[in-house]
Amino acid sequence: MRRPARITQTRPRPPRASCATPSTRAADVGEAVVVAPLTSSDRADWQRLAEGYKAFYATPTTPADYNAAWARLMASDTVRGFGARLDGRLVGIVHFIFHASTWADRVCYLQDLFTDESARGRGVARALIDAVADATRANGASRLYWMTQAHNATARALYDRVAMNRGFIRYEHPLG
Repeated sequence: MRRPARITQTRPRPPRASCATPSTRAADVGEAVVVAPLTSSDRADWQRLAEGYKAFYATPTTPADYNAAWARLMASDTVRGFGARLDGRLVGIVHFIFHASTWADRVCYLQDLFTDESARGRGVARALIDAVADATRANGASRLYWMTQAHNATARALYDRVAMNRGFIRYEHPLG
């Protein structure tokens, strides 16, 4: 298990040696959003949020799929997950993957990001993105990227403020 340490989210940050650091960011209504690596005790709350994410994107997922995803998050140094808390309650999750690319030794793909409906608009998604950006720098990756569906206007409003849309369109080739 990776041990959390503190990060301040209010000014530019230098690179760090690991991504085991929780982030604290003031929420819009005064309480702090605390971001830290997911731990085994987060399993039930993670599943609730992961099910919300999968429902939003209308992606059928079996209990075995959730079990396998959780096992990867807990066991892997490549597939990682952070959770965001408000008042001690897990209200957001993010999953991210480090990998090589043709043009860089290490890049980071932010794969899944979801905030509980009750916590939206309170800085949770931004804090999760900032924590992944910190982990990306700390792990020597040269790029952080992600994608979303065109209809996800709420998320895209945030993404347009914190990142650059380079205009790519995603295709998937059927394999079966």
